Amino acid sequence: MRPEKESLAEELRGYLDAGDYVFMVDYRGLSVERMTELRARLGSTGAQCHVVKNALLARAGEERGWKIVPEALAGPTAIITGGGDASVVAGMIREFARTGDRPVVKGGMLGATPLSAGEARAMALLPPRRVLLAQLVGTVAAPMSQLAGVLRQKLCSLLYVLRAVEEKKGGTK
Repeated sequence: MRPEKESLAEELRGYLDAGDYVFMVDYRGLSVERMTELRARLGSTGAQCHVVKNALLARAGEERGWKIVPEALAGPTAIITGGGDASVVAGMIREFARTGDRPVVKGGMLGATPLSAGEARAMALLPPRRVLLAQLVGTVAAPMSQLAGVLRQKLCSLLYVLRAVEEKKGGTK
């Protein structure tokens, strides 16, 4: 490989190594101003957007053992990488695309798991990780909370019966 391409490949490897997820998007039709705006919005979450060559991305994916969805490598590609909550970034991409129909998500990787375009877009509909964890805790805690309520009610019922028996026998002196 030529030194220039090797330099680009090394830069791409760095982007992929630094992130927990990768979204591959078609950026055709985005003006320079809109691309700059997208990068600025993504920057608030720690994500980055880079235009890459499909061949270099395919090679970098093979080096990692990734099975990238073939449709994700068709046409011009920009990658959006970062760490943290992928659903927040997917939501940002979705909101940004609402205003101008671009960028179009073509696929992605979540760790080593390939995502089709539909799966990547579906991530945008997920609540943030903190909300999902709170829902999980609530789901796990609900049966325990209900059990505690039932046990408390049974204890109160026993106390009511004992009090009624005490009153019937004339009370305590």
